[in-house]
Amino acid sequence: MIPVEPNSTICSLDRRPLQPPYRRRSTGTNAIRKFCKILFCLQTVLILAAQESYFVLRILNGSVHTLESIKDRIHLYFTQLLRFESSFDLIDSRSGSCDRYVRKEFSDGPGEPRGAVFNALDTMLKGSLDRLKTMRENIVWGYSRGNIVSENVFQSDISMIRTLCVEGKLGTALWLWRTEVQQLRIPDVITHNYLLNALCKSGDMGMAEWLVEEMFRQGPPPTCATYNTLLKGYCLLDDMDKALDVFCTMAYCGIRPNRVSCNILVHALCQKGLLSSARNLLEKILDGNNDGEMSNLITSTILMDGHFKSGDMDGALNCWNDILGKGIELDAVAYNVIIHGYCLSGDINLAYKSLCDMFKRGHFPDIFTYNTLISSLCKSGRIDEACYVFGLMSRMCVPPDEITYKIVIQGLCISGDVVRANYFLSHMLENSIIPKPVIWNVIIDAYGKYGQVQEALSVTNKMIEFGVLPNVYTCNSLIHTHIRDGSIDKAHYLKRQMPNGISPDSVTYNLLIGAACDLGDITYALLLHDEMLKGRCEPDIITYTELIKCYCMRNKMKEAEELFFKILTSNLPYDHVPFIILMKKCFKLGELDKVFELYQIWLRGL
Repeated sequence: MIPVEPNSTICSLDRRPLQPPYRRRSTGTNAIRKFCKILFCLQTVLILAAQESYFVLRILNGSVHTLESIKDRIHLYFTQLLRFESSFDLIDSRSGSCDRYVRKEFSDGPGEPRGAVFNALDTMLKGSLDRLKTMRENIVWGYSRGNIVSENVFQSDISMIRTLCVEGKLGTALWLWRTEVQQLRIPDVITHNYLLNALCKSGDMGMAEWLVEEMFRQGPPPTCATYNTLLKGYCLLDDMDKALDVFCTMAYCGIRPNRVSCNILVHALCQKGLLSSARNLLEKILDGNNDGEMSNLITSTILMDGHFKSGDMDGALNCWNDILGKGIELDAVAYNVIIHGYCLSGDINLAYKSLCDMFKRGHFPDIFTYNTLISSLCKSGRIDEACYVFGLMSRMCVPPDEITYKIVIQGLCISGDVVRANYFLSHMLENSIIPKPVIWNVIIDAYGKYGQVQEALSVTNKMIEFGVLPNVYTCNSLIHTHIRDGSIDKAHYLKRQMPNGISPDSVTYNLLIGAACDLGDITYALLLHDEMLKGRCEPDIITYTELIKCYCMRNKMKEAEELFFKILTSNLPYDHVPFIILMKKCFKLGELDKVFELYQIWLRGL
């Protein structure tokens, strides 16, 4: 027997030489490294997804095959790992000495099994896939949230279109409407009615009809309110033929006209003075009697107001008696119509009687009732009584508005009580109601008529202090004030120093030409006339009348007669004043034949 050394390495038939441990270690390590690379890629995807959700959206929603390929690669590496694990077990069964090397390579510490590593890696993979699933759900939720945001933007645009229509910014509203339609987001019928109403108020009925055609073509279909708006638009333009065509078109399109449609037509017919046609339409409305007493009252009130405005007192009272006879419950509007009708006829006592009946039936007067009474009292010269009603409405908790103050201030200025008019102006400012220029101009002109120049200038300064810019009527009132005061130079200076954006009009030149003619300065009057023509301001009959008067004052009858016959041959409307001036002058000169000739021309012109 051959002795064998203990440290010799001899290969027997049933024992193959072991591979160096570093080869097995290298194979397992490479597998784990490949697996970790997959995890790293998944985590990288998650990080990039957090930064660019659109990229993840394309991966998850548009590239499903990519995710499937990742899953296949993961399955492949798992298979390789399992095959390596089987090789390790075979090697361990043949060599116990290698076991400690394998344990050392696949354990994080002494005594830890090698399956713990694969469990940890499996947990990491599962967590990454769960995070991908959560992100996909969040992206889907983001899509639904985006739809909600889009709907909110659409509703905001709809509200904006309606607001623009109410504010009169029709061009912007139509642009926004076209934008929505181009994006296939059709606004509702109410929004279309807003647009249609704005078009009708602007008088663009061609565009209004086009909008109705668009509603038929792409929706939403027109309603009765749509046609009522179109109907009212034609009535505002006094085009009754078109209005009646629209009324007939409603029935043709299967839309039944309602009470509002009929009320619009009744009101338009009354405005045209076609009271018989309005009454016939009213009878047809009342025969239907489908919408209750209130609609009957509205229609009857419209017809009664038409009779009052046309001067048909009997017809109006017949409508009133019909309302009372049918037992229809009255309202404040009906009483306002009857009170206004009595005021138009000048019977203020009957207006007071209707006011008392209004109180008895439990209806309280509103601002329209008081304004009607105050206006009638001021026109009849009963200014103290008008001021009493003004105080009464304040005690009845009906605050006066700008129209109320305007009526009272104008009445006081006409009656010559400028001081009290100025008091009402101060009361108006104390109540935070800033008057329009017309109210300031009335007081300025009233002070000028009574020669109170400083007071007129003081009111003008107060007007500017409250942020109300003077207009050409303000300047004309001040010019007239200076002319009456004899300060012609100040009047001319004021004309030259008019604020920016204000140009002299025919009234301005007529005041200055009249002042020059009163002084007998025909040369300067003619210079003003030429300046008037250069400024593209057309002279009127008052301008030529002042020049004729000046020629007569200077005994230049030839020039006066030439200017007079120039007026007659032109299309300029004239009155009796030039005839009176020339006839008086000719009579003083003893030219009676010319006086008779002028009288004959006057008669032929009437």
